Amino acid sequence: MFEYVIESDTGKIRVVNEDSVAVLKRPDGLMLAIVADGMGGHKAGDVASKMTVDRLSQYFLEDEDASFLTLDNRRQWLSDRVKTINRLVFDHASANPECKGMGTTLIAALIKDGEGVLCHIGDSRAYLIGESIKQLTRDHSYVNVLVDSGEISQEEAEAHPKKNWIVRALGTESRIEREMIDFSFTDSPYLLICSDGLSNKIPQEELASIVRSAAPLSQKGQELVSLANDLGGEDNISLILLSSMDKEV
Repeated sequence: MFEYVIESDTGKIRVVNEDSVAVLKRPDGLMLAIVADGMGGHKAGDVASKMTVDRLSQYFLEDEDASFLTLDNRRQWLSDRVKTINRLVFDHASANPECKGMGTTLIAALIKDGEGVLCHIGDSRAYLIGESIKQLTRDHSYVNVLVDSGEISQEEAEAHPKKNWIVRALGTESRIEREMIDFSFTDSPYLLICSDGLSNKIPQEELASIVRSAAPLSQKGQELVSLANDLGGEDNISLILLSSMDKEV
């Protein structure tokens, strides 16, 4: 059994919030948590993120297929639906000049009975937090391409001027490579999913310290957003913080 908090804030600089966030639960106990960050600096980023969240939510609530029964089938269902949504967003952008070039990051997590699978595209992040913090996702970014090729170190990547350039986003091409990641709440009672407006501003250990505090879950979410704004708030700030209630600390 889980409790959760959702926060989404425009930040201190941006005029429009291009993030879209949702948590849904089916009668069979399956949960879906989604964070989508519309591409900043591109036209209609808010349209891309909202289309993605709305359509995936619709599929989740309306599809009663038995494929949800096993983790492998849930993984395939999520991958297939994200593939379909990518094409829908791409086609919408192609047909509407005001939306040309739009796209969005995506973290979508399906969770049931303490086990989950998530679909990751872009540089939004997911963390498991318990006694330690584990980053489940790896940014699909230009600097990580440089790190993988050995051109720069991980330390250099953190301060690189092109740190926020992503190389993969939903809706920008007719086909999208999506990363599927399995996870478990066995040793970590918290799952934090967030846009880069949070993860770029607050170091991981500070994120974990706030999440592990004795404050109510809602207060933890508000504190994370407030701190990101205090540290600059240059981007939209969105998060979903989930806790397995029997392990709440």
